[in-house]
Parts: sequence; structure tokens; C-alpha cells
Amino acid sequence: MQTISQYLSADHHHCDNLFADAEAAASANDIAAAQAKFASFRREMLQHLAKEEKIMFPAFEQATGSSRGPTSVMRMEHEQMRELFAEMQAALDAKDTGTYAGLSETLLILMQQHNMKEEQMLYPMADRALREPDSLIGQMSEVK
Repeated sequence: MQTISQYLSADHHHCDNLFADAEAAASANDIAAAQAKFASFRREMLQHLAKEEKIMFPAFEQATGSSRGPTSVMRMEHEQMRELFAEMQAALDAKDTGTYAGLSETLLILMQQHNMKEEQMLYPMADRALREPDSLIGQMSEVK
């Protein structure tokens, strides 16, 4: 049986790899590849955020009776990421790899801090609080 921590942490690592691919293409000034790789990263990240926001967070909040705890902080950080995604896309659309690189660095720091909080605090809390992880993982796997 896979835990919520294992499932969502693996998703983080997958997205991290896609992010690195997009960053490498932008660093090489290969705009077409950077756009394609960033589109893939962004799509997968938005899907990951939706898995948490639509399935895991509500289940956790219901199980714990609180929506003001760690999930509210995570939602705020998700919104910051979405804003950076839009700015990064605009930079790529303008073929401005310098601006993209700066935004990429900001996003990297945000994601590292965010993922650490989720993987070391929220996900283990969810593993303890949530019953039937297989059902929740199945629901998250269906989020598109």
C-alpha cells in the first residue's frame, strides 16, 4: 500500500525533473524547447496542485476539523506559484530568457521551501489523519 506521502512526493520529484528540463532549455537559449518543456512542467504542476486542492486538502481538513492550518498556507503558496507560472510564460513568449531565468530562480526557491513543508510536515500529518489512502490516491490519480 502506497502512502499519500509517497504518492505526492513522487509527484514533486517528477515535476522537479520537468522544471530542470525547462530551465536547461532556457539556459541554452533554445526558446522553442524551453516553451515546450515549460508547458509540460506547468501542466503537470497545475495537475499536482489540483490533486492537493481538490482531493487531499479537503479530506485532510474534514478529518482534522480545521481549514486554517497548514492547508491554508499551502493554498497561498500555490497561488504564488501560479502567478510565477504566468510571468514565466510571458517571459518565454517575449523570448526573454533573462527574465525567465530570474523568475525561475524565484520559483525554485519557493518550490523547495514549499515541498519541504509538505513532505516533512503536511503529508505525514495526512498519512496519520486520513483513512483509506488507496481511495484518495485513486481519486488524485484521476485529476486532470
